Amino acid sequence: MSKAETIAAIAEQHDIPKKKAQEIYEGIFDGLTAELKKTGRASVAGFGTFNVSQRAARTGRNPATGEALKIKASKSVRFKQSTALKEVVQKFKAPK
Repeated sequence: MSKAETIAAIAEQHDIPKKKAQEIYEGIFDGLTAELKKTGRASVAGFGTFNVSQRAARTGRNPATGEALKIKASKSVRFKQSTALKEVVQKFKAPK
């Protein structure tokens, strides 16, 4: 689901203008981003938890040439789904 589709769905479900739905959408993600930056963790009840994790420096390979490359240490965001979300996802049928 794209950003535009999500905003349109919010506007339709709550019978509000798309401009207001966009403000809500951006506010949610701005809040999550700010919390991750501040504490390294952000939780959404019933959905899951986002955590900042440290990735160590490592050696990788260029798949085209096989040449060894040094990959710098970095940070990434990891997501752990809540039990409620996991239960909902388990009931989905795979698309054909």
